[in-house]
Amino acid sequence: MKKILFTTVFLCLGAVAFGQDLPENPEPGKCYVRCKTPDIWKTESVQVPVSPEYKKIITYPAEYKTITEQVLIKEAGEEIIVVPAVWGTQEVTYFEKEDGTKIEVKNAVFNQGFETVEVRGATATWQMSEKLPDCESDNPDDCRYWCYKPVPAEFKTMPVEKLVSDASIVKVPIPGVRKTYKRKVMVQKPTTTTVQTAPEYLTITKTVLVRDARTEEVTVPAIYQSVSKQILVKKGGLTTWKPVDCELIDNTPLPINWDFSSAELNEGAKTIIDARLLPILKTGVAVFIESHTDMRGTKKENQDLSDRRAKAVLDYLISKGINSSQLFAKGFGESKLLNKCSDNVVCTEAEHAVNRRTTFRVVNQN
Repeated sequence: MKKILFTTVFLCLGAVAFGQDLPENPEPGKCYVRCKTPDIWKTESVQVPVSPEYKKIITYPAEYKTITEQVLIKEAGEEIIVVPAVWGTQEVTYFEKEDGTKIEVKNAVFNQGFETVEVRGATATWQMSEKLPDCESDNPDDCRYWCYKPVPAEFKTMPVEKLVSDASIVKVPIPGVRKTYKRKVMVQKPTTTTVQTAPEYLTITKTVLVRDARTEEVTVPAIYQSVSKQILVKKGGLTTWKPVDCELIDNTPLPINWDFSSAELNEGAKTIIDARLLPILKTGVAVFIESHTDMRGTKKENQDLSDRRAKAVLDYLISKGINSSQLFAKGFGESKLLNKCSDNVVCTEAEHAVNRRTTFRVVNQN
């Protein structure tokens, strides 16, 4: 399917823009793509019984357990103990001269600064891009876009005097003079204490019935198999314009670390897709996913590996609820190497890794 990407198009200073039915009130610095509303389906599940409900009887034998028990062989008693008084030394602190304060004054402080004033407000102007290098269309107006480029405001800087700190007072404490003296105090008065003497026990062992023999009726539930049915709720097809960041119209890397010769997404790759690509797709735009390999292996093997890696990203996005009409994926094998590492050229692992990449770009939906 032919994909044509338009950025914000507008009539500015008499210039005639390409394309029709362009977005109204475009935002400077934004690009726009046409999005198509997808068909909405719902899934209904039908339960089919494949095994009926029935009862079975389970028997359980009597259950016993061995316990230990303590029996009293001597009762508890009492003893009276006299506890003498306990004395200690206490240190008492008093003020020979109490604390006070004195007041000091700090004058206001100023410094020389500068104030910047806007003398001309910010504006913007339209500019047309060059044709995208990977465009497959023969039409010279395809794969080009208009960008509404912002023109920054102008400012003037003036010298001014600024207050650093206002006048204030500081209270400086004047410590007093403290002294101490010692005195003897009774920590604990003499008392008598009644002490309980511990009883004596003997441990015996016996076997007791925990639960008698019994039976139990158990109902085995029926087994059902679910059959899914897809029902069209709302037909799609209406198109709208969506604003996107202009860098998303070019191939944007997804830094996925594919395992060697594998097209399986690991948890780290899924986290990257969730963070970088899924939020863009949830706005309703469509993306084209490209996957590439390095030159190691045959061209056929690398083409197949890149196709499977591109499809793995597409299938994961569909599993996260993205409509398939928003997704286009293709593998390019080793056909678009980014460096010198072609056949019969010795390269480091880091140089090969540059070519093992997966990218995405925002595209129009026809």
